Order: sequence, then C-alpha cells, then structure tokens
Amino acid sequence: MTSYDLAVRARSVFVDGGWRPATVAVRDGIVAAVADYDEEVPAHEVVTLPEGQVLIPGIVDTHVHVNEPGRTEWEGFGTGTRAAAAGGVTTIVDMPLNSIPPTTTVEGLAVKREAASPQASVDVGFWGGAVPASLGALEPVWNEGVFGFKAFLSPSGVDEFPHLSTAQLRAALEEIAGFGGLLIVHAEDPDVLEASVNQGGTDYAAFVASRPELAEQDAIGHVIEGVRATGARAHILHLSSGRALEAIRAAKAEGLPITAETCPHYLSFSAEHIPDGATAYKCCPPIRDEANRELLWEALLDGTIDLVASDHSPSTAELKFAGDGDFQEAWGGISGLQLSFPAVWSGARQRGIPLERVLGWMASSTAALVGLGQKGSIEVGGDADLVAFAPEESFAVDARALEHKNPVSAYDGSTLHGVVHTTWLGGTVVHQLGVAPGAPAGKLLSRSTG
Repeated sequence: MTSYDLAVRARSVFVDGGWRPATVAVRDGIVAAVADYDEEVPAHEVVTLPEGQVLIPGIVDTHVHVNEPGRTEWEGFGTGTRAAAAGGVTTIVDMPLNSIPPTTTVEGLAVKREAASPQASVDVGFWGGAVPASLGALEPVWNEGVFGFKAFLSPSGVDEFPHLSTAQLRAALEEIAGFGGLLIVHAEDPDVLEASVNQGGTDYAAFVASRPELAEQDAIGHVIEGVRATGARAHILHLSSGRALEAIRAAKAEGLPITAETCPHYLSFSAEHIPDGATAYKCCPPIRDEANRELLWEALLDGTIDLVASDHSPSTAELKFAGDGDFQEAWGGISGLQLSFPAVWSGARQRGIPLERVLGWMASSTAALVGLGQKGSIEVGGDADLVAFAPEESFAVDARALEHKNPVSAYDGSTLHGVVHTTWLGGTVVHQLGVAPGAPAGKLLSRSTG
C-alpha cells in the first residue's frame, strides 16, 4: 500500500465546495488523496480531529504590512508570520510599504526577500509599489514575480511612498495593461480629504468627518474610468463606504475587470461604539456607522465585494497612542492578522452566514486574486495548507498574548468565536494551540513559483 507522510481525519472536512467526513492524505507537502473517513490510509502520522473541530483550507491574506526591514519595531517577518499561523493564515502577501526601502524596485524586492526568507512561518508573496518615480519601470519588478502593484491616490502616511495623481493613475494603468498585470488601489481622493480637514482632536465623529465617503466615491470613480480606458485589471483595497458600492456594481455589470475587498474591522466595529480618544480603532478609510457596516455584509453576500483581507497595519504602542487620544496624531492602522479569520467568522455566525461563505471570501477568492491556484482549497494536487478549526469555541482577546510584535489591538477585550487548534503548512505543523512555535517552515512565493 502507498504510504503518506500525514493523514488528517475529520468528521467535517470542507472539500469540493461542501462538508463531509473525510481523510486528507499528504505527501511531499501536497494533498495526495482525499479518502473516506473510515478508509484505512497508511501514513507516518495519522491525526484524528476531535468532535467540534473541522478541517478547512488555510486562509490566504493578500493585504499584510510586515514593515521589515526599516520599521521592524512595528512588526517583522518572524512575529508577523507566527501571528498568521496562529490565526489559521498559511499564506500572506506583503505590502510594499511601510518597509524601508519600499518594494518599488527590483533591488527593494531583493532586500525584502532576504529579510523574509529565514524567518517565515507561513508562505510569503510580495506586492510591488507604483509610485511616481517607478512609473515606466514597473515591468522589471513584475518580471521578478510580484503579484501586482499597490498605489495610493492620497498621501500614504510615509514619505518614501508618495501617492499618484489622477493622470499618474491613468499612466500606471496603461503601463500595467501592457504586460497583463494588476493594480491594487488605496482609493481616497486627496482633494476631498483636503476640503474635509477639521480640528480633529479626540472626537471620533470628527475623525470620520475628515475622511468622508465622498473621498472613496470620487477615487473609485477615477479607477473605474481608468480601467474602462485601458482594460487594465484593478482591485479596490479596504473598501469602507457603502455609498461606493453602486459604482462598483455598475462597473462589474459593464464587464470591467475590477474587484474589491473589505476588511475584518469594517465588518466587526461601528462608529457608534468607538469611544472618543480610542485611537486603537483609527484606520484610513475609517470605520463608519452600523448601517454602513451592514451594507458591506450585504455586498459580500451578493458578490459586489469579492473578498476580505486583514490590512494588518501595526505600529508601536507609542505611535498608535500618540497625542493622548488625538486622532490626527495617532498612527492609522489596525493590527489584526492573527484575529482576522475569527473576527469575520464571529460576525458571519451572528448573522446566520455559514462558514463556507467566509472561507470563500478569505481563502479561495484571495488565492484567486493573486493566481495561487494551488492554495485556498483542499483538493488533490493542491498545497497541504490545512487548519483544524473549532467554529463554536470562543475566546477572549488579550492583546498581550497575541504573536504580534506590539500588544496593541482594536479587538483587545472582545470575545470571538472560532479557535484555531492546529495549522499545517505543506503538511508541517506551524502552529499548535498551547505549544511553542517550531522552526520557520514558510517559503517565498512568486507568480513563477506559485
């Protein structure tokens, strides 16, 4: 009989779009067979999940700021990928900022890969960056294997990653269309933001007013116009505005190659429940009101929003709480990589949305965005990235106990459903609840290697 490296048996396995009892057999990091639950599967190691745990594919998070090198005190590949594994995330795609240097050149990409390679506990891919100075030189970076290019349409918050004007956005889309790439866009219009500046301070409502929905609507309109004119693929990042959904729906109905994501924090929190001065919740675009949050959930269900990614954007506590609660001074970003999957599942469960929909938004659709066809599902020939997950177990979030480098989280003190017990990467355990992490087992990904 053929022997496998690992066999994981569970009464509920998400495979072929549904749930069934099965045994997943792994050889050389790949799913080699999906057998019946009771079938004898010879393997060097056989794991049977207890009642209450289901076997699911690893989460693919396509929006993560690791910040190493240059701002490694904010996060790093060691801590960031351990946090990913602890949250059931087996693949991340790292943003081209806030590292120094940013990933806007072939040389910058090489520096990033050198930093990541010895530390990665999960598989890591990379986005390139489209900034004014890199326009006209994007294709060499694409040829080095990045999954696409990130652009800001308003100031990014760091000087080494300036934003594109509307004319430069069009130039970037034309260039990217020429080699069949992908532009991913932070879509807020700088003119609207400039017109909305207020005195700020600790008032959360004033912070939201300083980044109105119109900023997203106008910027997304510019992206849609550019896609229509060039035929380039574009993806709207961290959509927070329900008012922008109509334009995205219309663009999709028109057949334009445009997709969109939202984030766990926009699905979990609402402005009505954010206290003044609570800068742990600051992000850009901002968390808006409850009615807006429900529009985002509806847009996920009807397919207007394609996927959910964490936008893990950590910083030191000193930066996150700068200004003693002044939203203008504090760093804007939510640290949530380890909690993103349980947070979205908790919100879905509360609304009667089944777990398979969440897996679609956070595993298969994210993998599809970046062309990682061997990830995001459990199927023969695919990577054996597996998670033993207890959907009905709950836990209280203690930011100090997370794997993130800095103990800062908007989720601190929340109770979430969904406990990750074991995470396998290519059939190797990279996280086990209550057990110290082992040696890093992640590999670097590119479009050429998958």
